[in-house]
Amino acid sequence: MTNPSPQGEPLAGESPFIELLHVSKHYPTAAGSFAALSDVSLSIDRGAFVAVVGSSGSGKSTLLSLIGGIDRTTSGQIIVGGTAVHALSERAMSAWRGRSVGIVFQFFQLLPTLTAAENVMLPMDFCDVWRPGERRARSLALLESLGVADQADKLPSRLSGGQQQRVAIARALANDPPLLLADEPTGNLDSRTAGAILDLFSRIVEGGRTLVLATHEPSALRHASRTISIVDGRVEAPGGAVIHA
Repeated sequence: MTNPSPQGEPLAGESPFIELLHVSKHYPTAAGSFAALSDVSLSIDRGAFVAVVGSSGSGKSTLLSLIGGIDRTTSGQIIVGGTAVHALSERAMSAWRGRSVGIVFQFFQLLPTLTAAENVMLPMDFCDVWRPGERRARSLALLESLGVADQADKLPSRLSGGQQQRVAIARALANDPPLLLADEPTGNLDSRTAGAILDLFSRIVEGGRTLVLATHEPSALRHASRTISIVDGRVEAPGGAVIHA
């Protein structure tokens, strides 16, 4: 795909790293079909730090879930790094997601019975990207890079919220994915810790990864190279107009 959508900003002559073409996602409800996303088309460059903003229920989390292959579109196409994500089988989707996407959640979602290091090793065990003898060392190296190596052998219940989120980021980076998705990752943290996490994300992007961050936090916008605003399942153009494909 080389032709950018109206919201896209790919460099001249380059294909965007992420491209959504007329993507919609509907959920059945007792009152009928609910459109979480409606005919969204957008492009994101490789190496971008993109903040996705919008009120609760606007479609931010749905957008991230579709890009990351956690959920499937009702209609439309999603291409990430040249892979037609919407067309993958369930098995191929799982394998692609494990190697290509790291996901960070608001409430950390660390397994409570595993240590910090073991939580980081878990994606390596599932995807078999690293040899068994390499996994502990890689886990410790990631925790060291995020400033929590001294917490490696502690259970999540013994860690602060900021420490847990750093471990969750290390876990998301375990298989060296080119894409990082973060869904309200600072929403459960105090402002000082949230700022430190956003600084970490900036450094991760400087290392060459693409980051898509769903957030309510105004401070996150200072770190982002681009902002995408979603209103009622549609992408809003600069100036407040909703783009209709």
